[in-house]
Amino acid sequence: MHPFPFLRILLTLCASAALLHSAEVWQVDETADWQGTSAASEGVAIADGLVAPTGATGVYRSHLQTFPEKVAAKSITLEQSPVWLNWQPVDKVLPPDLGDAPVFLSIGPGNYWAFGLKAGDSGGYHAWQSKDMKNWQHHGMVTPRRAKWTTTAEYVDGKFYIYYDFPNDQDPHVYIDDDLFDGKPGKDMGMAFKDPSDGSDCAVIRSLDGKFHLIYEDWSPIDASKHSWDSPLAGHAVSEDGLSDFTILPPAVDERTGPTGVFKEFPHPHWHKDDPENYPAKIAPADIPEHRIKAGQKRAFARYEVHEPEQDAFGDWAAISIGGQYYLFGDYHPAGKKGWNSMSVAWFTASDINQPFSFCGHIGQGHPDPDIGFAEGQFYLFTQTRNDFVSPGPWVERVEARVGVDTEGDGRIDHWSAWQEVKERYDHIPGFAKQIAREPAAMDLSELPAGYGFAFELQLTDTTGNDSKPLIDKVRLEFE
Repeated sequence: MHPFPFLRILLTLCASAALLHSAEVWQVDETADWQGTSAASEGVAIADGLVAPTGATGVYRSHLQTFPEKVAAKSITLEQSPVWLNWQPVDKVLPPDLGDAPVFLSIGPGNYWAFGLKAGDSGGYHAWQSKDMKNWQHHGMVTPRRAKWTTTAEYVDGKFYIYYDFPNDQDPHVYIDDDLFDGKPGKDMGMAFKDPSDGSDCAVIRSLDGKFHLIYEDWSPIDASKHSWDSPLAGHAVSEDGLSDFTILPPAVDERTGPTGVFKEFPHPHWHKDDPENYPAKIAPADIPEHRIKAGQKRAFARYEVHEPEQDAFGDWAAISIGGQYYLFGDYHPAGKKGWNSMSVAWFTASDINQPFSFCGHIGQGHPDPDIGFAEGQFYLFTQTRNDFVSPGPWVERVEARVGVDTEGDGRIDHWSAWQEVKERYDHIPGFAKQIAREPAAMDLSELPAGYGFAFELQLTDTTGNDSKPLIDKVRLEFE
């Protein structure tokens, strides 16, 4: 028995605020929790609900979490911030004769597909396959020239859904192809989504319930022609089959500044040329300079509302999900910057595909038009610039943990587990190309003796050569 039972009860009541509504779980995930739970930590900073090393290594030590009766620990699980800063530049990964705007699909281990325009060919998109992300075999065309504005692809039950804008930056259409080895385009299913806003350059990703989510550029708040054909606004629509009947949802990304109530127009060079029936030319508005309307060329125009101040612009979207955490990658053209050298790859994240996405960061230089995929145990970020990028995943190494137990109820740890490195692991989900399974960073504690109190220690070491470092978001201890 505890020599001072009243003291033990008092300690339990004081510590109970850190428990997650149950004596079976101790969870720490808010700034106040981390600060209130900390005991003699060294070399770490606590801010925005995260614990991070301030130098190469830091140690976080918790206080003793007490219980009125003996309990047995089951496991400790750690989560890191989803911002995913852990990227390294590499030489180009995709075939050298694959041109701009690459599209990538990972069907499963050893089955990777890249799509793009082929150097020296004036047709549509071609397909290449690799079993190791090093050697690529060309398999011919998958879309005709009419569908050269291919933006994204998905995979469903042995069939490839290859989406293209027609005309450029408008109205996603889709080809379905069940044989990429024959060198022939599949079946053109026509328009999948009538874009109400201009500027498609969409990404399509299936959620685990099988629904097709389409993320597209929405040009309604910007003159996209002056911002690398990108926008601060990304629309979101969902369909059961990816072929039709898309329902428009709230925006996925919304970085707009203030609306002014002033509406203007700007020309698009392809709409009337590619599809004159649906995009008739019109006389240029008086406020458009002559140099933007070349002599003898007819133009269709996009209408937008002026927003102030000048806005960041994003687009050419790509999507992936890791353990239910969704990411969008795309162009990033910062406000006030001119030229493609000012651009880079930006990414956003959300814990639910139906919720707004938050900005995470950006990397690289140039107009990227990126795609993202998982292959050979790591993540690849493909661009049309001089570099691609690779990452082991959102988890950043190295994180080691140990847990101590007070078996006597005297407020002192008398038994510690061994230090153990914990990390997340990732793998393919059969039947999905863009949904990646996540194995949590967890440690089994079933060998620890039961006790009246528990504490944990984390050693965080920054082993990367980039700006990333371990950012611990949540610790969860479960008890019997």
